[in-house]
Amino acid sequence: MLRINRIDVFYGDVQILWDVSLTVEKKEIVTVLGPNGAGKSTLLRAIVNLIHPKEIDRIDGGIFYQGNRIDGLSPEETVRLGISIVPEGARVFQEMSVLDNLRMGSYVRKAKEVRDDTLEQVYTLFPRLRERNSQKAKTLSGGERKMLALGMALMSRPDLLLLDEPSLSLQPNFVTRVFQSIKEINQRGVAVLLVEQNVHWALEISHRAYVLENGRMTLEGTGEELLNHQDVKRAYLAL
Repeated sequence: MLRINRIDVFYGDVQILWDVSLTVEKKEIVTVLGPNGAGKSTLLRAIVNLIHPKEIDRIDGGIFYQGNRIDGLSPEETVRLGISIVPEGARVFQEMSVLDNLRMGSYVRKAKEVRDDTLEQVYTLFPRLRERNSQKAKTLSGGERKMLALGMALMSRPDLLLLDEPSLSLQPNFVTRVFQSIKEINQRGVAVLLVEQNVHWALEISHRAYVLENGRMTLEGTGEELLNHQDVKRAYLAL
């Protein structure tokens, strides 16, 4: 579904990613682990074209989605193709109601046509949002705002969902709910690329995973393999 092949990414003159490759197959959950500043968020931003990789000299280099090269498209075109991102920080429209926020997520044509059905799916996945339907987003708790941001992304009917630190700053009960929701979203046929520092939870639900350090991929394997890898245990699980 998604293939990233040997990309380099810069902010101005500063290189953030070096020769990075990654794949996500249909119906997979793939996690990218790594310390702060490793380039994980930059990788997600490059996929949705909020930042563009350096012009590729390699014949087979670039970002490909369902067989077509997409680096160089606009973010809006990327969403229309079926890719949606939930950035770090649960960004929602604070002065708008929960319902209006969700409606804003279905602005692409294919999503508008099935908006009511998708809205019901989101409310089934996150019953708390149904309860808060008419409240302004600014009145929600941090965990509820995270659910709302996930719901908005799902309203665009993505085939691939990119999640940047979905458990960040959440209380333990909401962390559990968020990861359960990611599993449920995946079981409904949506592929997930997850950037996360909650290593144990992330690897528990992942089919495959990568470790990104100092802008380079240093490890890859199944979720179980990385969960039991000595370097991962030592660096990320304090074992």
